[in-house]
Amino acid sequence: MFRHFIISFLAKRHKKAILKWVENPIKSQNKILKKLITSAEKTIFGREHSFKAISSYSSFKKNVPVVDYEDIKPYINKIIQGEADVLWPGTPKYFAVTSGTTSGEKYIPMTTQSLPYLLNGAKDALLMYIANTGNTKVLKGRQIFLQGSPTLNKKGRIETGRLSGISAHHVPFYLKPSILPSKKTNSIENWEKKVDAIVKETIAQDMRILSGIPPWLQMYFEKLQEATRQPVGTIFKNLQLLIYGGASFAPYKKKFQKLIGRKIDTIEVYPASEGFFAFQDSQESEDLLLMLNSGIFYEFI
Repeated sequence: MFRHFIISFLAKRHKKAILKWVENPIKSQNKILKKLITSAEKTIFGREHSFKAISSYSSFKKNVPVVDYEDIKPYINKIIQGEADVLWPGTPKYFAVTSGTTSGEKYIPMTTQSLPYLLNGAKDALLMYIANTGNTKVLKGRQIFLQGSPTLNKKGRIETGRLSGISAHHVPFYLKPSILPSKKTNSIENWEKKVDAIVKETIAQDMRILSGIPPWLQMYFEKLQEATRQPVGTIFKNLQLLIYGGASFAPYKKKFQKLIGRKIDTIEVYPASEGFFAFQDSQESEDLLLMLNSGIFYEFI
């Protein structure tokens, strides 16, 4: 009862903080822009683009043209070669490796300032869900986040890996006892063997939240069903929430309904290596809430 009260209180307080910037979108974004420009004005990029002269969005637009990754790549190479204060003060904590629709493999800097925004996006989505539904039981059991390997490589002197693998190194201490899979299982490089190991590790657990990108979740669900000949919603009797993102859910929706075998709540999130952009903030609508207070300034062109 006490735990329920504390979680409910924190969720409602968090929702109140979110609504503060939701109700003041332009003010929130102008504040972010000013903070970013002031913080980076002495960097190589900031000096080359006269950040000191930027006082508004119109002057920002004039001084900082729209570019693609190839235009940013020379700055990334400087960072890899060991230069500091290139795009942001100091050097990045990580490079997130991503393959988009253009430019092939990209290295996205993640700084000590940007990392909390990336990691807190999922927390925002979950607390908003609890504040809106009152469902605190969702946190009573175990949770799984299907993710890439937490094994990191180095690019220059900077640790490098997939966003999900980097996130595995920053699970909040209060969630660690309930999060699966274990580090040993999570570090298995072969994806098929890894999913088999995750099934063995989770099949007898009280799983309440399942999360990951749809194709990975589908493979996990199918292997659970192969092992038990039962729907996922029967295997995990207390399963209440599915969190997904990273790919369109539309092609998977009907398949997931069949694999789970009963209706559960869902939350769509939009994390990317560049930042945590949006999350579904209501069970009444599938729309996503754009994150206006997470260290990102948006231009709509």
